[in-house]
Amino acid sequence: MPKTKTHKGIAKKIKVRPGGTAKIGKPGSNHKTGKKPTSFNRKMRKGLTLSSADTNKYKRELRG
Repeated sequence: MPKTKTHKGIAKKIKVRPGGTAKIGKPGSNHKTGKKPTSFNRKMRKGLTLSSADTNKYKRELRG
């Protein structure tokens, strides 16, 4: 059997925390932020915690 490969697209977007939950960045915070309100940019820094169903789905893809 060949080795299973890590899904690199997901690996670049998701960070699995030590407790097992997954963190993902919020959309709209990478470029063209100069014209967006400062409050919007501040809120985007925090990121999101994925639901447990999504976390399990993505963890399966990250196993390499």
